[in-house]
Amino acid sequence: MRNTIKFLLENSLFLIIGAVVGLLWANFDHESYEALLHFPIFENHWIGVLHDGHRVVTLHYLVNDLLMALFFAIAGKEVWEAFLPGGPLSDPRKAATPLIATIGGVLVPALIYLSGAAAIGQLAELGRGWAVPVATDIAFSYMVARLIFGAGHAAIPFLLLLAIADDAIGLLIIAVVYPQEEVRPVFLLLAVAGVLLCLVMRRLRWRSFWPYLLISGSLSWLGFALSGLHPALGLLPIIPAMPHAHVDTGLFDWSRIEADDTLSRFEHWWKNPVELILGAFGLLNAGVVFSALGPATYLVLAGLMIGKPLGIWAFGLFAAKGLGFGMPPGLRSRDLIVIGFAAAIGFTVALFVATVAFPAGPAQDAAKMGALASFFAAVVTWLVARMIGITKVPAAENSTGSH
Repeated sequence: MRNTIKFLLENSLFLIIGAVVGLLWANFDHESYEALLHFPIFENHWIGVLHDGHRVVTLHYLVNDLLMALFFAIAGKEVWEAFLPGGPLSDPRKAATPLIATIGGVLVPALIYLSGAAAIGQLAELGRGWAVPVATDIAFSYMVARLIFGAGHAAIPFLLLLAIADDAIGLLIIAVVYPQEEVRPVFLLLAVAGVLLCLVMRRLRWRSFWPYLLISGSLSWLGFALSGLHPALGLLPIIPAMPHAHVDTGLFDWSRIEADDTLSRFEHWWKNPVELILGAFGLLNAGVVFSALGPATYLVLAGLMIGKPLGIWAFGLFAAKGLGFGMPPGLRSRDLIVIGFAAAIGFTVALFVATVAFPAGPAQDAAKMGALASFFAAVVTWLVARMIGITKVPAAENSTGSH
């Protein structure tokens, strides 16, 4: 049982299980599923002030707005550490090709989505969903790429860097493009106060992550919620302010589990609970009826399944050959195509963006269906890799612990 749970946690399978259960539940008994979403946890005046006057904290609000902040905090940690010495974003020239490929993997899906919406005459109704196909699910894309390329292939660090940059852009889009209410910047001073408190605790050499999370994190989260920005991003400002290592040895370098700095201990403690939170997120957000299929579904899928691989391949080649930045050793142009299809697995982040891009209703449900269906990009990635003759490289030929 322990090995089974470990396997489920390490492969993000709780998210898939939650999403499948939510999807089936909503289709077999939609009324009870809706009752689950709106199940009241407690009543609080302050939450009422923060959230459109509703004073009841529902299960859906608890997971999406509060607990998902821990997921985005861990994602933010990886982005932040990528800029540290040794990290993939610390050397602009080496990072140039994957970064430009990332830009292509953002712009082209958005352009395909918006063009499609305009072509069918629904730009006004569906235009807000342009960022849904921009997302890449880093965990699932990484898992699929390892199975196809092998742990030692140069495509793995390239994909990880691309996914990190994609995460950074995605977080920025959620914050800037999709505020939950009218933005009130003055309340972000609470987030600033949270960061300053972090620096004070750091100066006092407080090593436990709990004071940083419970005191500074609460202030920052409250500031985001009151300001109108999405509260799920509320822990991001305190991440760089927590005591951390001064070098980056690589995303998914599991040897760092034993790292003793405060930020690493925060990630180590919350890594498995966040997988359970993602399971709850899948359960509470993937429950859409099959009849919800609509134009937004196909636009999201077109953006992901066509736009992602096309944008990553075209912009990657332009950076490597047109601008002269070159390809990482061992990476070929055809590998970029497979990387693009692997990055088309939007899933978690795409599902989250769909919930903030549209109000509850047919458009949101249709966009969610597109985000869920993007998981089939894993199958397409494997088929494309077989067709163009991708060879699996053993782990011994390279190291995935570095970028």
